[in-house]
Parts: sequence; C-alpha cells; structure tokens
Amino acid sequence: MNSFLAAIFLQAGYNAALVGIGAGLLGFAAGATGSFVFLRKRALVSDAIAHATLPGVGLAFILMVLLGGDGRNLAGLLAGSAITAWTGLLLMEWITRRTRLSEDTAIGAVLGVFFGIGIVLLTVIQNMSAGRQAGLESYLLGSTAGMLFEDAAIIAAGGFLALLATWILRRPMTLACFDPEYAAALGYNIRRIDLMMMGLVMAVTVIGLKLVGLILIVALLIIPAVTARFWTQRASRLIWIAGTIGGLAAYAGAAISASAPDLPTGPIIVLIAAGLFTLSLFFAPTRGVIATFLRHRLARMENA
Repeated sequence: MNSFLAAIFLQAGYNAALVGIGAGLLGFAAGATGSFVFLRKRALVSDAIAHATLPGVGLAFILMVLLGGDGRNLAGLLAGSAITAWTGLLLMEWITRRTRLSEDTAIGAVLGVFFGIGIVLLTVIQNMSAGRQAGLESYLLGSTAGMLFEDAAIIAAGGFLALLATWILRRPMTLACFDPEYAAALGYNIRRIDLMMMGLVMAVTVIGLKLVGLILIVALLIIPAVTARFWTQRASRLIWIAGTIGGLAAYAGAAISASAPDLPTGPIIVLIAAGLFTLSLFFAPTRGVIATFLRHRLARMENA
C-alpha cells in the first residue's frame, strides 16, 4: 500500500513519476480521441489499427538488430509500428472504396492478416540469438517494468502531442461525426477528416503499445467514451469527460503497476476503466440503471 501511495503521489522515483504523468496524458488523449471514434461508430477500425502495429514491431526489431543496434529501442519500435498501422489503415480505406466489399469485411481481412504476420515475426525473433528479444511480449499486454527514462519521456511527450492534436481537430471531427453532409457543405473533406481521426487513433495506439499493449489499447479508446455517455448528452462535454475517465484509469493503472511490477499494466488499466463504467452504468444520475428504474417507478405511481 505504501508503494502504491508513493506512486500515486509521484514519490516513487523520477522515472515512475514520468511514467505516471505520461500514462495520464495518454489516457486522456485516448478517451478524448475514442469519443470521436465512438460517435462515428468506427470502433472496429481502431481494433484493426491496433493489430496492424504488431508486424511493425517485429520488422523494426529485426532491422535494428541487423544494423547492429538494440532491437528493443522504443523509438525504433514505435516508428515501425506506426508505418504498418498506417499501411493497414490505408489498405482498409482502399478496399472499402475500390471494391464491393463492406468496411467490416475489410477490417476483418486486415486485422487477421497483419496480426498473423506479426505473430510469425515474433516467433522468428524468439529464435534469434541477438537483439535482447526478451520482453517483446510486453507489447501485447503492456508493462512498465524495466522501462527506461528515455521510454517514459517518449510516452509522456507522445501523450501530450496526441492530446494537443485532439484539441486542435475537435471541431471538424465533431461535425463529421454528427452531420457529415453539413460539414461537406462548409467545405470540409470528410474522407480527410476520417483519415485524420484514424491517424489520431493510430498515434494513441502506437504511443500506448509499451504501456497498455496492442490487444487492450482499443478498450482504453472505447470504454471511457461509453462511460462518459452515461453522464452527458452533449458532445462537447462527452469528449472531456471521456478524457478524464481515460486519464484517471491510465494514471491509476500505471501507479499500481509501478508498485507491483509483476502485474501487466494494460489489464490493470482496462479493469479500472471497466470499474468506472460499471459504476456509471448503475449510478449515473440521469442515464444510469437505478435512476431510470426510479423514474419509471415514479411514473407508474403517478399514473396509478
């Protein structure tokens, strides 16, 4: 408990404090960005983007080892995952526009193929004799154990930039979510806005690989947005409530992981977010289950 409180209050060391701050920024950016994905009804696209990062991790590792470097260099791994994630996004978009296949079919194809390639590459890497491949599995479920100062700084800076980009692009993305025809009439390019939205999702996914893991990053994008929906009906408030929920979940999860490094970070963060969702589901004052039940009960009593 003492180590957890120390991590919560940023007293567990400079490195742990930087990880906590980076996690909070990343969680806020994920929650805010995920709100647009949720409102645009494109959650499955974010899932495919997350799985498309895995081949990039494997290819970047192999390339850095062949060049004589450290295969686990975080900047290199994130760059590789960004390239394959963007490739997967463009491939999904091309399949949807140029063929008769539906978007969910394109998502399923890209998700399965890219993730399969990634697993094969990880298997090859495990049999390599160089590159310090131990620990690469943390990119599946996330981990703060053994994280270097440079890694924590990258996550903190990336989380801040993703949050800043979300703030700058919030107006066109909101218009595209609620009234794409009106947005097009104002001169906005809806396809470009969708690509920017998915680009933000890709950025959050790539930055969160080490912390949350590619399998669970989608939950950090979607659960805060769904949770925030219980507390407001206004999009402007939804975005920042979701960001706050995501930030709290990520910050608390990173603190728990710092105090118990044997636990994977990603599942802890997602479980905290799921707990906040459960509380909101039952106890939200307007849209919660209990409030809805009481309103219906009161209406029946008045009509009796």
